Amino acid sequence: MKAAIYRKYGGPEVVRIEDTARPAPGPGEMLVKVAHGSVTTADWRLRAAAFPGVLAVPGRLMFGLRRPRQPVLGSEFSGEVVALGAGVTEFAPGQAVFGFVMQGAHAEYLVVKAAGAVLPVPEGLDPAEAAALPFGGLSALVFLRDYAKLAPGQKVLVVGASGGVGAYAVQIARALGAEVTGVASGAHEAFVRGLGAVGFVDYRRQSLRGLGSRFDVVIDTVGATDFATARAVLAPRGVFVPLNFGVREIGQALWSQVFGRRKLRLGVSGDTKADLWVLARWVEEGRLRPVIDRRFPLTEIRAAYALVEGRHRQGAILLDMAA
Repeated sequence: MKAAIYRKYGGPEVVRIEDTARPAPGPGEMLVKVAHGSVTTADWRLRAAAFPGVLAVPGRLMFGLRRPRQPVLGSEFSGEVVALGAGVTEFAPGQAVFGFVMQGAHAEYLVVKAAGAVLPVPEGLDPAEAAALPFGGLSALVFLRDYAKLAPGQKVLVVGASGGVGAYAVQIARALGAEVTGVASGAHEAFVRGLGAVGFVDYRRQSLRGLGSRFDVVIDTVGATDFATARAVLAPRGVFVPLNFGVREIGQALWSQVFGRRKLRLGVSGDTKADLWVLARWVEEGRLRPVIDRRFPLTEIRAAYALVEGRHRQGAILLDMAA
């Protein structure tokens, strides 16, 4: 099978399309023929070993000290079940599925755990759109619902509102009953408002510290702001949730829990089947829609990486395996 392989850390040039052995499912697993995948910020960081802040050392230890342990990246996918391992009864060959794995989706075939974050593609949803949903949707859901404890009627500021996670954070905050203001470049204003934001800030023209509004939650999806800036626009008991953090943020989070009225909360996304069900249900109800910026064939994955690293996209960057 064809797969995008990287055997050393570096820029997009380290990724090559190679022939590799087709995997076989074990007990509790199934083999999926991948139709669509994506390139995410996480794929870029793993490929380049660009782990933020305090995660540099543990990141290398986890994913490979000198070279990557898993040479195939890719987390979100959609495709067709082609084989079942022993004990799998909830899926069937020929069934269209989508989901999230840690790595391995930048390939024509992928083994996934049936009990993992994988579901049938919702009726009426294009498989390509399904592949654009898990990474950004799960991240936004977990950080807003579980870490920020977002409640109906609250006001949310989404930093990086047009990106791969931010485009979902705007929609999910709306679905949770919040009033949303998005932060992005002015060129993305119509896009962000179209996702449901009632307010918009062009970060190139207006400083966040100068905003007159006060927000219950500030979520930074791209690492563009800090706790000091967030505190200037947070309500007295507001919460700042950055997706990227280092040693400084860990210290600030600990300090804020004890002494601060405004809190900084850190966490990671669990990427569970139950949360994927939440997203799928919202899609079926019309409360959430997948967002795709551009699509590339697998053979042009380097160009997809370059676009992701430019940090100015609108939604997911998809890979079409058969193109």
